[in-house]
Amino acid sequence: MEILIKVVQLFMSLSLLVAIHEFGHFIVARIFGIRVEKFYIFFDPWFSLFKFKRGDTEYGLGWIPLGGYVKIAGMIDESMDTEQMKQPEQPWEFRAKPAWQRFLVMVAGVVMNLLLAFMIYCGISYTWGSSYLANDDVKWGYNFNATAEQMGFVDGDKIISIEGESIDNVNEILNALVISDGDRTVVVEREGLQQQFTIPYQQLVDMRNNEEFKDLYSPIVPMIVGEVQAETAREAGLMANDQIIGVGGIEAIEAERVMALLGEWKGQSTTLDIIRLGGKMQITVPVNEEGKVGFQIGQPFELRTRHYSLLESIPAGARLTIKQLKGYWQQLKMIVKPKTEMYKSLGGFISIGSIFPGEWNWLSFWNTTAFLSIILAVMNIIPIPGLDGGHSLFTLWEMITRRKPSDKFLEIAQYVGLFILLILLVYANGNDIYRFFIK
Repeated sequence: MEILIKVVQLFMSLSLLVAIHEFGHFIVARIFGIRVEKFYIFFDPWFSLFKFKRGDTEYGLGWIPLGGYVKIAGMIDESMDTEQMKQPEQPWEFRAKPAWQRFLVMVAGVVMNLLLAFMIYCGISYTWGSSYLANDDVKWGYNFNATAEQMGFVDGDKIISIEGESIDNVNEILNALVISDGDRTVVVEREGLQQQFTIPYQQLVDMRNNEEFKDLYSPIVPMIVGEVQAETAREAGLMANDQIIGVGGIEAIEAERVMALLGEWKGQSTTLDIIRLGGKMQITVPVNEEGKVGFQIGQPFELRTRHYSLLESIPAGARLTIKQLKGYWQQLKMIVKPKTEMYKSLGGFISIGSIFPGEWNWLSFWNTTAFLSIILAVMNIIPIPGLDGGHSLFTLWEMITRRKPSDKFLEIAQYVGLFILLILLVYANGNDIYRFFIK
């Protein structure tokens, strides 16, 4: 069932993203009087799942969910319809229009994907606001995995700043370390004193390539008493909101450690060191045969939520869009640097599908869809022949030099671009198969 939910979300998200992207090309082409012969969601070699024609345009749904396309009259594109280009030029064809109009048609898909991400983030800000765990609220510091310890972190460190930037959102810690293009200077509070150390860039690269960032750090979760259920515990004096910091004379801050120590006192009584209203005290409580005292564990952290009005959601959505765009662009730059070996982390449709949650959650769905829309925009604007960026580059060159590339050159470039895209597609999905089924 979990896999089915992921697949449904992936299909819905890709369908929306492709439709919006191709609609951008379609609507701008129609504004300039260019005929659009086909508008397809997904690819349709040999046959389509359904189709209908309205005016000069055939609309349809293909059966290969790897994207979509619009076939614009008088243009050398993925359809490779070179016969049309041998016919006399018609006023309603792409090739008959001024270069600036053709340029706008090409970038319209990317613009629409960015607008979609912006609109989704505005909607998220207005509907749900922005909830996050504040770094200041992690009063007991963090636990770190072995990789983080090699970088210089010590369990219990409170992270103050990275590269001079103070940390507000706990998730920003990972972004600041993963999305980096050089050494990172970190300031932490350790045993009441601030300490500074530098993480070499190569260590950060190795951490990314080995995917050791997944459990790099986690907030230390204290044992906060929630509802006291057992009468014996209430009689012993245990109260809601008490923080347990020791069991049987042994210091224990973390909830997991407290539970383990209580398990050693099954069927007996033991002392609990607690903090109540800022003061320390000790009580004696009975522990049942299951190693429990009889209380629910309280919530140690309270997420902070910033709510936005309709007008406030617009700049909030813009900030999120720009932040995600900059972050993904930074990741892309690292991928193309051979020494980082980040290309090994490339993934295909399995990787994309895996980022959706196994349970239906609209907030997560829209967040993921917005981010994928940004990825689609960035990937399409890369100047590879066959992509919007390649077509735009050739048109921009024509606008600057007043020299139009020949149809033969564009045809060859299209073949080269399709070959590059095929190699990338096979490599990315091959990585998925290796990671998920072989490794």
